[in-house]
Amino acid sequence: MRWGGRKPCATIAGAVRGPRYSVLGTWVDAVNPPSALQEIEAWLAGGARGYVCVSNVHAVMEALRDEGFRRVYNQAGLIVPDGMPLVWVGRLRGHAGVRRVYGPDLMLQLCERLARLGRSAFFYGGSPGVAAELAERLRGRFPGLSSAGSYAPPFRELSMDEEAEVVRLLNDAGPDVIFVGLGCPRQEKWMAALRERLRAPVLVGVGAAFDFHTGRVPQAPRWMQSAGLEWLFRLGQEPSRLWRRYLVYNPLFIFHVTLQLLGLRRYPPLTPAEATLQAPVPPA
Repeated sequence: MRWGGRKPCATIAGAVRGPRYSVLGTWVDAVNPPSALQEIEAWLAGGARGYVCVSNVHAVMEALRDEGFRRVYNQAGLIVPDGMPLVWVGRLRGHAGVRRVYGPDLMLQLCERLARLGRSAFFYGGSPGVAAELAERLRGRFPGLSSAGSYAPPFRELSMDEEAEVVRLLNDAGPDVIFVGLGCPRQEKWMAALRERLRAPVLVGVGAAFDFHTGRVPQAPRWMQSAGLEWLFRLGQEPSRLWRRYLVYNPLFIFHVTLQLLGLRRYPPLTPAEATLQAPVPPA
């Protein structure tokens, strides 16, 4: 998918962003669950179009090593702190009100809002059958939630014809929100690449939430999540797949963040285009 060369989303004239902070050169909005939901609801009410990145240590470290991916993050309409280490960095930087916005919980809370407002969602991603099962489960959990459809793409880069067909499928379905469960960094690149071509107001990358909410992968206990130990639980569940993410990236993250917080190193200097978070695209 050809995402690196696209122009960034246009800003809304006069838009005022809330406080944010940099974690190794990647912006994070200093939000909490209610304020994040309020921002997304404002997009829905105003007809603007944006994408939401759910950020954690893995995402920040991917962005640190890949400038193009860092640009994808920094051009998102909203970047929420999914991982507790990002919350702790925010608080150390003076943002006392920042709280974890856990991707799977954000998905449930947003579905509840959509059901109440009579809005619709599309579920894009997961293994074959997962998105359809997820849509069915969430409709049962939130009466009034309208499913605009589901689709499990092949786990590879789409051809130009396949990409065009996906755009047609999603635009014809007409959802208000598209939940994207492709995993990091694939889902963020997908949202950035297709944002200008999709009419849905909101795209949200929710990663493993598809598997969590269909019961395919167990979630860590809440006490482990609050203590920043969810990584240990997930490593125990899928060691062969996740060992590098947690046993290599986590120590590197601690090392680099320590240098940043002590002012011993800049991470990395952002260009003016990267340094400006983009507001959602105004309605056509």
